[in-house]
Amino acid sequence: MSLDSVRAWFAAHAPDIAVEQSDKSSATVPLAAEAYGVPPEQIAKTLSLRLGERVVLVVTSGTARLDNKKAKAAFGAKPKMLGVHEVADLTGHEVGGVCPFGLKQPLPIYCDVSLQAFDIVVPAAGSTHSAVRIAPQRMAELVGAEWVDVSELRSEPPQP
Repeated sequence: MSLDSVRAWFAAHAPDIAVEQSDKSSATVPLAAEAYGVPPEQIAKTLSLRLGERVVLVVTSGTARLDNKKAKAAFGAKPKMLGVHEVADLTGHEVGGVCPFGLKQPLPIYCDVSLQAFDIVVPAAGSTHSAVRIAPQRMAELVGAEWVDVSELRSEPPQP
């Protein structure tokens, strides 16, 4: 269902962007980088966060790490990662396939400035075997995201 909601979302909002599927899992940053042939930092990972009573999505570079001090300053609350079931219930996407497209319900979306280093980024597309290739600025515009600086860059992605 989630992959279908993302495909429908792109058909309605950006029909020129194709959802790609891979036989390989793309559930983690290293796996996604391998599956789609890009460096790990070019993967656009989507974090599902609770900020007090609010839930938001933050899209960052695959090798970036959420900086709690920056996030608290930007959002006015300490961020907490959502649990696996909460993520699926609120976004409609399974962990490993979470993206800012085709959401089950509208959520505030933020794009971290770490994405601006790339002409094209590769976010998931609703499942652990799908993704899209999109310019970060276009992604932000399409989903109505606000740009924030809430991460620190790392040279190596987290291990699966």
